[in-house]
Amino acid sequence: MEAIDWTSEATHLLCEPAGALGVFMNSWTSLLVQSIDIWKESGQVPKSGGTEAAANHERTEKKSQSDSTKQPKRALTYGKRADKCQNPAGRKLLQIMSEKKTNLCFSADLTDKKRILEVVDAVGPYICMLKTHIDTLEEFDMDFAGKLKELAKKHNFIIFEDRKYADIGNTVVLQFTKGVHRPIEWADIVNCHPLPGPGIVDGLRKDGGPAGCGLVLIAEMSSKGNLATGAYTEASIKMACDYPDFVMGFISMRKLSDDPGMIHMTPGVKLVSGSDGLGQQYRTPDLVLVEKQSDVIIVGRGIYQAEDPKSMAKKYMEAGWKAYQKSLGA
Repeated sequence: MEAIDWTSEATHLLCEPAGALGVFMNSWTSLLVQSIDIWKESGQVPKSGGTEAAANHERTEKKSQSDSTKQPKRALTYGKRADKCQNPAGRKLLQIMSEKKTNLCFSADLTDKKRILEVVDAVGPYICMLKTHIDTLEEFDMDFAGKLKELAKKHNFIIFEDRKYADIGNTVVLQFTKGVHRPIEWADIVNCHPLPGPGIVDGLRKDGGPAGCGLVLIAEMSSKGNLATGAYTEASIKMACDYPDFVMGFISMRKLSDDPGMIHMTPGVKLVSGSDGLGQQYRTPDLVLVEKQSDVIIVGRGIYQAEDPKSMAKKYMEAGWKAYQKSLGA
């Protein structure tokens, strides 16, 4: 009979990542069944022993498969997480989400100021956050920024300038506080690529921290073939943990951190999955909020390209909230 090195097998399996104990138990049972079959052939074990072991193995496999199909449940509601968020902008966002019963962020990827104000006013009651690309406007002035702030107050949402800073600390300080756009004066949240290292967070935090702003790290992206994966994503998570008072979450395709104060925001959401021909990959609210356990769905074209953006925003709000409740087990 061929000998099996049980000690070596167990040591190997227990050194594997999360879930290793379950993997070890399943593999141990499988090896046990193989051993019994060998012993049966040699006449050293009664056939009934092999039958019982095989039955136990089959039951173990079925339970493992059943457990793997169960969807994870959220431990805390948005409202309860607000108290655990160290950043004031993040705390305000979670409170708004709980009060308005919406996890919808509208991405106003438009270039005309008048059109943006019209659409934002229409969808305002259904969103928790407005995301802007202020440098795509054909004409920008601080009067426009002031009107956005008025709408945010009127409809109770926060403003997220999707600036995607990606430079050394000194440069991002100037981009954030000087020049034409000056997001520090009107945006509640900005974001950045972690690529330059912690200096970019220090730079944005220098003035953004005292102003009560929040920072979102781009840990993952929704475009096909992007490089924000693996070790880069892991380093982004570590960077966020080092600045819990300023970094309030991530742009990501899934839940990355168990810290209840970290908010996960997922772009590229539509009611039906698909792609746009330019690398964008669309995901449904159910996939994003239930299976991937993210917190905020970011929707742009699905709303502003609709014949009636207001009614479409309401549909996304309802779909997002329904998915969130499902993720709580409600």
